[in-house]
Amino acid sequence: MFQEMAVFTGNAHRGLAEAICKHLEMPLGDCEVFEFANEEVFVRYLDNIRERDVFIIQPIVSPVNTRLMELMIMIDAAKRASAGRITAVVPYYAYGRSDKKDQPRVPVTARLVANFIEVAGADRVLTMDMHAGQIQGFFNIPLDELTAFPLLAEHFRKLNLPAPVVVAADVGRAKLAREIAGRIDGDIAIVDKKRDGNTDSASALTMIGEVEGRDCLIIDDEVLTGGTIGSAVSLLRSRGARSVRLAFVHPVLASKAFSLLDITADVDEIVYTDTLPLIHGSFKNVPTTVLSVAPLIGDAMHRIHTGGSVGALFR
Repeated sequence: MFQEMAVFTGNAHRGLAEAICKHLEMPLGDCEVFEFANEEVFVRYLDNIRERDVFIIQPIVSPVNTRLMELMIMIDAAKRASAGRITAVVPYYAYGRSDKKDQPRVPVTARLVANFIEVAGADRVLTMDMHAGQIQGFFNIPLDELTAFPLLAEHFRKLNLPAPVVVAADVGRAKLAREIAGRIDGDIAIVDKKRDGNTDSASALTMIGEVEGRDCLIIDDEVLTGGTIGSAVSLLRSRGARSVRLAFVHPVLASKAFSLLDITADVDEIVYTDTLPLIHGSFKNVPTTVLSVAPLIGDAMHRIHTGGSVGALFR
């Protein structure tokens, strides 16, 4: 249907794009993406992409609005360079928390970002573990959503913990916790939390499930300030948990999250993927494990290019 693949990236996470291309055994395309002195973004493809199957890898990471604008302009530039098909590969979809009107006179920004990507000229989207499943329905173009939770589950299955309990960071993650618990032969517990208005902070109120003397694994899709996770860790320790480990897909991680999780919180291990680079700090005291999603994304891109089944990756 199209000529050979061409893979490009902006300035969001070049390391991930290079790892994906290494897995695909192909070079990363040559493209200029920079800002002028007035903060306007300029894009120029240095390779011929006429009628090629173009994949643009760009997680929407800090500075969020700049990276989002880079993605829009890269898509538009590819369209005007006569690309055969354009797939926006967005490992982390920002504004995913703004997925509904839960207050009067507020936007649904996740839908607005979807409109941006479509109008810019993308033919399809490849993403990973969106904050809310209904965001898939905001697109009128094909969207494939990958998940890294099986990678996280496999990591903890290999630890052979004697009495694992998968802890959902909130009620909405109960189904996910049950699925991961089934993979590692464990039980589940649920933390009930309350968010404080329109702030980044939330507090854990109570917990459903028994964790005394158990090895606990707290799961979530992303961590920003670490406030919810920190409260959950304190709650688990007060209930007699033997060990507490954290697992999340997207390390958004504001600077305050490192001081909280690396110093204050009593955590045995932190596990996350490389969908995003650590921009605001690093973990120095807590053992960390970084799982690469490059092979998974690379395989999905190859299947999209060849017309294969992306869903088969998870069967």
